[in-house]
Amino acid sequence: MAYFTRLSDTNFQATEHTGGAWSVHEQHIAPAMGLLTHLIELDCARRGNGFKIGRLAFDILGVIPIEEVQTEVQSLRSGRTIELIEASMLHNGRPALRARAWVIKPNDTSAIAGSTMRRIPGRDAMQRWDPTTVWPGGFIASIDIHRASEEPGRAAYWARANHPLLEDEPVSPLARAASLFDIANGMAVRAAPTAVVFPNLDLTAHLFATPRGEWLGFDTSVSFGVDGIGLTSSTIYDEAGPIGTLAQILTVRPNIG
Repeated sequence: MAYFTRLSDTNFQATEHTGGAWSVHEQHIAPAMGLLTHLIELDCARRGNGFKIGRLAFDILGVIPIEEVQTEVQSLRSGRTIELIEASMLHNGRPALRARAWVIKPNDTSAIAGSTMRRIPGRDAMQRWDPTTVWPGGFIASIDIHRASEEPGRAAYWARANHPLLEDEPVSPLARAASLFDIANGMAVRAAPTAVVFPNLDLTAHLFATPRGEWLGFDTSVSFGVDGIGLTSSTIYDEAGPIGTLAQILTVRPNIG
């Protein structure tokens, strides 16, 4: 079973595999991010411009039950070399997740391509780790993780989803990868979620390469400030090397049950 089933051009049914980590009765936001990325790519494909996504900025506006959701896509800024596209997910007409993507006309820069970002070990060099020892929910139970934890709040790991994003509908490697972006906040925990809650309010991905393959690598650090604000920062990888960065701002507070 996939994370979502398409009901119409705009409506989708979430399945039990989207169950969240903070509440198993709500969607984990990660698959929803993948779905909006897919819809942005479909919008680009319909217009035939061949543009590539360079930035994805998600704002989490509310919780989403594991139910039917509606989606909207619109162009905010059109152009010959760059465009800004917005996609939204709504539940019963209430906006719950919004994505804005800068899409860029590609150019051949293969002769100067490269990065100085540090590499992480391959997944074969890391032990398989069960994230359900820390987190509940159908989504976390559906992913494979190989992880090397350095200390609380710092870890490198590789992740793969075990279910397709959409039932009977192909999606790109980027949409599959985007459905994993939001796990970063939970794979290198700085404090036990039974004692402290630290949900993220947003996620911004900057991408200089398109991911390839099923596995997505992360090098993640988590920081907590003194005023209840935190930051999860990650470099992300495919099996050929680094492809971009992620950042998530956190609201940090005691878990009072």
